[in-house]
Amino acid sequence: MSGQPVPYMARTRRYYEAQGFERAYVWAHFEDVPFTPLAKPLAESKLAVVSTSALYDREATDPRYVASGSMLQPPPRLYANDLAWAKNVTHMHDRGSYFPVEPLKGMVDDGRLGALSERFHCAPTEYSQRRTRESDAPEILQRVRVDGADIALLVPL
Repeated sequence: MSGQPVPYMARTRRYYEAQGFERAYVWAHFEDVPFTPLAKPLAESKLAVVSTSALYDREATDPRYVASGSMLQPPPRLYANDLAWAKNVTHMHDRGSYFPVEPLKGMVDDGRLGALSERFHCAPTEYSQRRTRESDAPEILQRVRVDGADIALLVPL
């Protein structure tokens, strides 16, 4: 491990150029942030976890779609080898480092969090902000609402 920061923005631009995209990657930017204050105290809220990892070891060319898994019996690991991240300074072998099931269960046990939803959700990582905004995000929101969750914890990789 070097002590230097990872140049994510430059790496992301190069990655998409290498994929053949003609336009440079544009990061999402919103004038109005879609967050709101909690409707009720955290200790009374049901939380859903949304991760950018996948349920299986995807290939870079695999189609991306919203997926869900059990929070009651979460898989021993999740996957993200197909994504661009600093693989030389971290890894996916310690689920607790990227998917905080145990600390969240501890918060429920301690009364600091009301409950966990029965499912977690995997958000596909797409080049298309339009697809994320118009398809994937509404699908995740629908699943979170079906689960009865009041709030969501977004855990990007």
